[in-house]
Amino acid sequence: MGTGRLEAFTDGVIAIIITIMVLELKLPEGHDVPGLLAAAPSFLIYALSFVNVGLFWNNHHHMLHAARQVNGTVLWANLFLLFWLSLVPFVIRWIGEAGISPLPIAAYGFVLTLSGAGYRWLELAIIAANPRNRVLARAIGADWKGWLSLAGYAAAMPLAFVGPWIAIAIYLAIAILWLIPDRRIEAALGRDEDSAG
Repeated sequence: MGTGRLEAFTDGVIAIIITIMVLELKLPEGHDVPGLLAAAPSFLIYALSFVNVGLFWNNHHHMLHAARQVNGTVLWANLFLLFWLSLVPFVIRWIGEAGISPLPIAAYGFVLTLSGAGYRWLELAIIAANPRNRVLARAIGADWKGWLSLAGYAAAMPLAFVGPWIAIAIYLAIAILWLIPDRRIEAALGRDEDSAG
C-alpha cells in the first residue's frame, strides 16, 4: 500500500496534538508583569513541546517521501510514535500545574524517549518495507543524531531529580540539534533521482 493515508492520518493526529497543547497552556494569573513572569515556565515548556512535535512531524514528512510503500509493521510503528506524541499535552499540563519540578520534567523526558524510540522503529520498519529502495537506509546511515537524542532524553530523566532545569537544558539542546537543517533524506532522494534519470 502507498504512503498517502499514513501521512494524512499522521498529519491529522499531530494537528490535534498541537491544538490540545495550546489549550493546556496555563494563563497568567492577574494582569501584571509578575503574573506574566510566573506563567513564563509554562510557556517555555509549551514552546519547547511545539518545536519537538514539529520536529517529529517534519522528519516524518521527509521520511515518508523516501518510502514507496508501507505495510502492517509500518502502520503499528507509526501508531506507537503517535501514541507517545499524544502524551505530550498531558505532561505539559502536569508541568503547568506542578511547576518545574523533578517528576513531571522526568516524565516529559520519558515521553520524548519513547517518541524517539517509536520514530526509530518507524525508520527501520520503512526501510524493511522498501527493500529495493535504499534511499532512506543510505540517508539515515549510522543515525548519530537519533542515537544521541535518545541518549540525551534518557540521561535527562534522572538528571531532572538533580535539577529540573538541567533536564530542560538537555531537551532544549536536542531540539536545537534537530533545528539545524538535516538534509540527509533530501540529498539522498536527489541522488536517487539523478541516477534514475
